[in-house]
Parts: sequence; C-alpha cells; structure tokens
Amino acid sequence: MRLLRGTTLLFGLNLLDALLTLVWVRNGIATEGNQLMARLLEVGDLTFLAVKVAIGAVAFVVLLRWSNLKLARYGLAVALAIYIGLMGIHVFTGLAAFGLISETALEDMAFWTKTVFAAII
Repeated sequence: MRLLRGTTLLFGLNLLDALLTLVWVRNGIATEGNQLMARLLEVGDLTFLAVKVAIGAVAFVVLLRWSNLKLARYGLAVALAIYIGLMGIHVFTGLAAFGLISETALEDMAFWTKTVFAAII
C-alpha cells in the first residue's frame, strides 16, 4: 500500500478531469482533445463518465497491486505530472470562459501544451 495516497490523488484528478471536460464541452467552451473520448461524449455523458472512471479504477488497482515495483512508482509520477498539467489547462480554460484571460493567450498556451505533450509521447 505504498502508493495509496498517490493513486487516490490520480483517481481524483481523473474524475475531476472528466467532470470539468463535461462542463466545458457541454457549454461550448472547449472540445475533447482525445478522439476516443470525444466519440464517447457523442454517445452520452454517462457513457463518457463510466469509461473514464473505469479507466481510472483499473489504473488505481494495477498501481496498488504492483506498488512494490519501481516501474509502478515511476508510472504514477508520470501520470500525476500529466494530470497536474491537465488541471492547468482546465484552469486556463475556466479563466478564458469567464473572460479573465484573452483568447490569444489561451491559444498560445494550447499550442505549447500540445508541443510539449507531443515531445513527451
């Protein structure tokens, strides 16, 4: 149970990402960047949430089951870094939605985020 706090945080961030994505997409503020998840959004909100939560739950169980492995610890660290970055995107999306930052600043941030994620992956 070495990674319990980290995996719980990851699951929580995954759920928060799903809920914020629903808010932004359903209000026409943003689009889903992941094409598979975008298709699930077309099917319905509950389908999207169920798959998103199921993916988070599987990751939670796998990371806890093999928490003694170095790979699990590194994988958790990488996943948390990615999700924390995604939360930053959600913050900027919210600020833009409320008119607190310009559309240009949001587009610049989106460009650099895509560039960084493309370099990582």
